[in-house]
Amino acid sequence: MTELHQAAAAGDFDLVKEILKKGQCNPNHRDIDWNYKTPLHWAAAKGQTETVRVLVEHGARGSLRTDSGWTPAHFAAEAGRLGVLRLLHSLHCPVDKEDCSGDRPVRIAEVYGHSDCVRFLENAEPECRTYRQMAVLKGFPLDDTDEEWEEQRMEDERKRTENQLKGLKVINKNSTKNKLCTNS
Repeated sequence: MTELHQAAAAGDFDLVKEILKKGQCNPNHRDIDWNYKTPLHWAAAKGQTETVRVLVEHGARGSLRTDSGWTPAHFAAEAGRLGVLRLLHSLHCPVDKEDCSGDRPVRIAEVYGHSDCVRFLENAEPECRTYRQMAVLKGFPLDDTDEEWEEQRMEDERKRTENQLKGLKVINKNSTKNKLCTNS
């Protein structure tokens, strides 16, 4: 965990700002020991709107995901941090991405009983999609995808399919042997 991660997790806005100002830490560094959380994930979970703002202003990407596919919006939804969700949305960070289980932040907010977050996200999701479509049409830069996470997810899916096919070959081979044994 970097000093920036620690400051964000502790809610120390002044230290976060100082670290970013000095350029001492990459705001997008993923902490392997903490499920690939970035400082922005920590700040969103803690409801630190000003820390979220300063991190994004210094290049933190709201589209980066943890190993389970959670964006900062998932963490804010889990903790009922409506102010953070509003801020992420206003900064054009995705608030509508599915995690590895197919759950979007709105579903996470539902599970944890944060009805104010649910209402907000139900309106924000279509706005996100509309903004992405407009950005593509007008050629605006858009940062709504974690390419590294998407590649890893595709690789995991390829390996899973490969293993399933190997398993089917073993089953077919065994059933052929069984047929030969019963026909003798």
